[in-house]
Amino acid sequence: METGIFAGGCFWCTEAVLQRINGVEDVVPGFTAGHVKNPAYREVVTGRTGHAEAIRFQYDPSIVSYADLVTVFLATHDPTSLNRQGADVGTQYRSGIYYTTDEQCQTARGIIEELNEKNVFGKPIVTEVQEAGPFYVAEEDHHDYYNQNPYMGYCNYVIDPKVSKLREHFAHLLKPAA
Repeated sequence: METGIFAGGCFWCTEAVLQRINGVEDVVPGFTAGHVKNPAYREVVTGRTGHAEAIRFQYDPSIVSYADLVTVFLATHDPTSLNRQGADVGTQYRSGIYYTTDEQCQTARGIIEELNEKNVFGKPIVTEVQEAGPFYVAEEDHHDYYNQNPYMGYCNYVIDPKVSKLREHFAHLLKPAA
C-alpha cells in the first residue's frame, strides 16, 4: 500500500469520491501544508493556520494507479480555481497534491502539464504540487461525512454532483457493488 494526500476544497467531497475507488482504503480527512501544529477544524476554517482541508488515503498500486487517482481528483473538483471551490472560499479550500514519493511528484506534474497543454479546463490548473508534510487528522465528526449524512443539503448540492461525475466518467475504477 502507498499513501496519497489530496486537497480539493472541502475534505468531505474529496473523501466521498476516493472512498468509492477500487484499491483505495483508509480515507481520512484532515489538514496539511500549514504552520500550526495540531490545528482544530474551528481554527483551520478561519484561514489563519495556513492549512488546506485534505484527505490522506492508502491505495494499492496493483489495483489503481496514482495517475488514475490524480486524474479523478482533478476531474472531480475545479483545479483552476485559486483558494475556493464553489461557495467555500479561502486558502483552506485550495487545490493541492502533496506527494509522498518522487514518482508521485513526477506523475502529478506530468498530468497537470498535459492537461494544461490540451487546455482541458479552459484555464490554467492552479493545483499546488508539493512534498507532503505533517498531516493532522480532523475531528471524528468529519470522518465518513457523506456516507453518514446523505440527506444534508451540502451533501445533496455539492458532493452528489462530484460522486455522480465519478460514476459517469470513471465507472471502470469503482469498487464492486456490495
